[in-house]
Amino acid sequence: LTVDDQDNEAPLLSIYGGKITTYRKLAEAVLKKLRTFFPEMGGDWTETAPLPGGEFHPQEFFAEVKKLQETCSCLDNRHATRLMRNYGTKAYEIVKDVKQQADLGRCFGGDLYEVEINYLMQNEWAMTADDVLWRRSNLGLSLNEEERQQIDDWMQEKLR
Repeated sequence: LTVDDQDNEAPLLSIYGGKITTYRKLAEAVLKKLRTFFPEMGGDWTETAPLPGGEFHPQEFFAEVKKLQETCSCLDNRHATRLMRNYGTKAYEIVKDVKQQADLGRCFGGDLYEVEINYLMQNEWAMTADDVLWRRSNLGLSLNEEERQQIDDWMQEKLR
């Protein structure tokens, strides 16, 4: 972590390296570096806070999958499990208006539908197929280049 605060301008903090498994420690280290510039910041609080969607005990995971399927009966077990693994309880928000299979929208391959991509575009700043397939998931492993291009074309059209 390097802070550049030359000439009384807003600080620029650069992060080199890091791992997904240590994101909380990295985030707290970043905030410690910035505390000088933002003295009104509160203390550390993330150690026991769940990630968004993770407000359930890990042993309740399969009960949450079942509950998601009860909420959205057109999800098969595999699809519901993937949504719960990726989004936790935020998966309910993704399928909140889905009453039947057609409400999922276009299927782009595997179990990736419009409704999920819409959620990612509206809530997680996804703007390209790579944002959806690689940055937010590993679905790129199971979709081919033609499917990836169809997702990207569809997303770019929606962004216009």
